[in-house]
Amino acid sequence: MIAVLGALVGATDKAQALVHRLEDELATATRTPRSADSRPRVYFEEWDEPMISGIRWVSELIEIAGGIDCFAELAPNPLAKQRIIADPAEVVRRRPDIIIGSWCGKKFRPDHVTRRPGWQEIPAVRSGHLYEIKSADILQPGPAALTDGLRRMRDIIEGWASHSASGPDVRVHGGLLGSAHGPA
Repeated sequence: MIAVLGALVGATDKAQALVHRLEDELATATRTPRSADSRPRVYFEEWDEPMISGIRWVSELIEIAGGIDCFAELAPNPLAKQRIIADPAEVVRRRPDIIIGSWCGKKFRPDHVTRRPGWQEIPAVRSGHLYEIKSADILQPGPAALTDGLRRMRDIIEGWASHSASGPDVRVHGGLLGSAHGPA
């Protein structure tokens, strides 16, 4: 689409340069293979009430960044109402190692997530691995998701991987105690 748009506005060379840069970033992101044991289970929450899981491109970015989307089977559904998680206990059963919130248009509130009944049993909640990615960086299918969104996703997953090796009760800067955008 970038190449088509570039051709339409007479900026073919600039569009191709952007396409190549994005392809390079995706290739770089996929060069760090992880074994199945070292890939965290990620629950991405697009909305809190009702709870809505991530859309297809978010699920793909989780996989590219080295994680496993806990609700990958819902991701292909284009409508948010098709990705509603009716039973919050299902998230508990899937035991995500990382929870990422991107509540389109409002600030992600880790404290609201951690107070949900039974969620204290989730590995991500116990270890403080709750993060926000701003919706402008991840919830629009375009360059921002492929650059800023993917970089933030990789940082979160790599941070989890490096800290999970040091013990189960590690608190990560940028997790429950704060985010890249300030305190939680």
